[in-house]
Amino acid sequence: MKQRVISATIALLLFVPILFYGGWVFEIAVLLLALQGLREFIHIKETRKKLPDFIKFISYILLAIMVLSTAGMEEYNFNVDFRLLSAIFLSYLIPVVMYHSREKYSVNDAFYLISGIFFIGMSFNLLILIRSVSLNYMIYLFLITIITDTYAYFIGSLIGKNKLLENISPKKTWEGSIGGTIFGVLVGSVFYHVVIDATLPIYVVVLMTLFLSILGQFGDLVFSAIKRYFGKKDFSNIMPGHGGILDRLDSIIFVMLGFMFFISII
Repeated sequence: MKQRVISATIALLLFVPILFYGGWVFEIAVLLLALQGLREFIHIKETRKKLPDFIKFISYILLAIMVLSTAGMEEYNFNVDFRLLSAIFLSYLIPVVMYHSREKYSVNDAFYLISGIFFIGMSFNLLILIRSVSLNYMIYLFLITIITDTYAYFIGSLIGKNKLLENISPKKTWEGSIGGTIFGVLVGSVFYHVVIDATLPIYVVVLMTLFLSILGQFGDLVFSAIKRYFGKKDFSNIMPGHGGILDRLDSIIFVMLGFMFFISII
C-alpha cells in the first residue's frame, strides 16, 4: 500500500504540471507514454513468441506518427487519413509473406500489432487532441477516472463481498464498483456543471458522466482480460505497486474514447 501511494504521488507530481503547461512539452510526454505502452503491449505478446526486431522498429515509428498526427490542432478532427491506414496495413501484412514462417512472424502476429497500433495510437492521439481543445475537458475526464478508481478500491476493500468478475479481476467487487461509480459521477458532474458549462441540462451531464464512469471500469476489465490471457499480473513494473503505463491508463483510455460520442451535443 505504501509503495502504491508513493508511486502515485510521484506520477502526479510529474504529470500534473506537464498537463497544465500543455503544448509541445505535453505532446512529447504523451508520445513517450505511448511508446512505453506499445513496448508493454509487445512485451506481453513476446512472453509466448519473440517478434522480429524489424517489425518492432516499424511499430514504434508508425505509433509515433499516429500519436502526433493531430498535434497542434485546436479543434476535433474526425477525418480519416487513408495514407496512414494504408501504411499500417501494408507494413504488417507484407512481412507475413517475406518471412514466410509461422514461427518467425504470422498473420496472427500482424493483426495483433495492427490492432495494438490503432488502439494505442488513437487513444494517445486523443489525449493530445482533447488537451489542445480544452484543459478543463481533460481534467473532467481524469477526475471521473481517478475518483471512480480510488473509491472503488477503498469501498471494495472495506465492504466488498460480492465478486464482480472473479475470473478476470479477482479483487474487484460489485460494492466497490457501485461505490466508485456514485462518487465518480458526483465529483465529475459537479466539476462539469461548475467549471465547464452550467447551461447544459444537469441530467445530460449526470447521464454522460455515469456512462463514462462505467465505461472506464470496463476499460480496466478489458486490459485485465488481456493480462489474464497471457498469464500476467501487470503489463510491466515501471510504476511499483501499479504496474505499467497500460495498467495505469486503462480506464482513461476507454473514458476518452467514450467521450467522443458526446462531443457533438456538448
